[in-house]
Amino acid sequence: MPAGEQLRHKRQQAIRQILEQQPVARQAELVTLLQQRGIEATQSSVSRDLRQLGIAKLDQVYAEAQPELSSPDGDRALLAEFLREVRAAGPNLTVVKTAVGAAQRVAVFLDRSAWPEIVGTLSGDDTIFVATPNAKDQRQLLARLKAYFQS
Repeated sequence: MPAGEQLRHKRQQAIRQILEQQPVARQAELVTLLQQRGIEATQSSVSRDLRQLGIAKLDQVYAEAQPELSSPDGDRALLAEFLREVRAAGPNLTVVKTAVGAAQRVAVFLDRSAWPEIVGTLSGDDTIFVATPNAKDQRQLLARLKAYFQS
């Protein structure tokens, strides 16, 4: 395993351990905790690691996705609880509003969904921007989201 991969693997293991031991509300805090353990980390590396590990911010702290996200019915129930609004914002950008603190978890679900109309997502605390290749794909995404989350 190349040195970069070993460092990433070690950092990701440490992130999991830290989050199991204590609540962490900010990526900067996680960087500091990793550095205290002698593990090289930057905010951007931590951000990538969190995304790869499926860790999102919910209820103001970072946590791994819950096991109930593994079934389609669990996905629908859990995510429907967080969704507040879905609307178009131009020909290929969709805005998804969520409960406060839930956007990252919903974005992780959307990124992992493998829906062909999604190019990518960008999430904040309660808002997700979802990019689609064109207006046709956006209409398909809007219909899917409305059906999926509002059933």
